[in-house]
Amino acid sequence: MSEVTRYYTVPLGRAWVAPRYRRAEKAVQVLRQFTKRHMKPSRIVIDPQVSEAIWARGIRNPPRKIRVKMTRDNEGVVTVELAGDEA
Repeated sequence: MSEVTRYYTVPLGRAWVAPRYRRAEKAVQVLRQFTKRHMKPSRIVIDPQVSEAIWARGIRNPPRKIRVKMTRDNEGVVTVELAGDEA
């Protein structure tokens, strides 16, 4: 399997269904579920910058969507990073 890189805008609106004090945690779970559905990984590695972007406004007010770059390597490990100006 070759290395695959894709850019996605991940909708995190489902995190807003969770209680206010758990929304950022739920947003990370939504991101993981989205990654599993679209990239079929054996393992997911979320870059600390992505986590910081989700948690930047606190636990109660995560962003509604986030633009990320997902890269699957030959072993099936998917790395999720913030998308820069490349996409």
